[in-house]
Formats: sequence, C-alpha cells, structure tokens
Amino acid sequence: MMNAITPGTGRRSFVARSAQALVEARDRVHATMCVIDARARTLAAQPEEGAATAEYAVVLVAATGFAALLVAVLKSDAVKTMLSNIVKKALNIG
Repeated sequence: MMNAITPGTGRRSFVARSAQALVEARDRVHATMCVIDARARTLAAQPEEGAATAEYAVVLVAATGFAALLVAVLKSDAVKTMLSNIVKKALNIG
C-alpha cells in the first residue's frame, strides 16, 4: 500500500494528489449548488415580480391598436355615409 508521501522525497503520491483534486472539485460543486439553490428559492418566493407591469404594457398596446383601428374605420367614406344617413333619418323621424 502506498503512503501519501513517498518515503525519502517528501513529495505526495499520485493517489494523494488525485484525492485532493477530487475533494476540491466536490467543494466547488457544492458551493455552486448552494448558489443555484439560493437563486431558485429567491425566484420561487416572488415568482410574479414585474408581471403586473408587463401585463399593463400588453393591455396598453392592445388598447392603442384597437383605438387606431376604430379611428381608421370611422374615417372611411362608407362609415361616414352610413353615420350621416342614420343621423338624417333620426332627425326626419322627430
């Protein structure tokens, strides 16, 4: 069985260096997993942060698009004629 230090040289053996590298790799993975876990817990605690602002923006864009479409339809000649005919008929009835 090999010792961690080769007798007479004071140098660590290949097995000892490999074991140390594995321990360091395990520690790095553990630290990374702790950071990932903390981030996941933070996101889970406030999952809808900013959702209200995004929904508000979507509603504003949709309302603006609908208003633009309504203005375009009301400015068309066919709609102008139809509305003026409705007003004329309403005035003639009274």
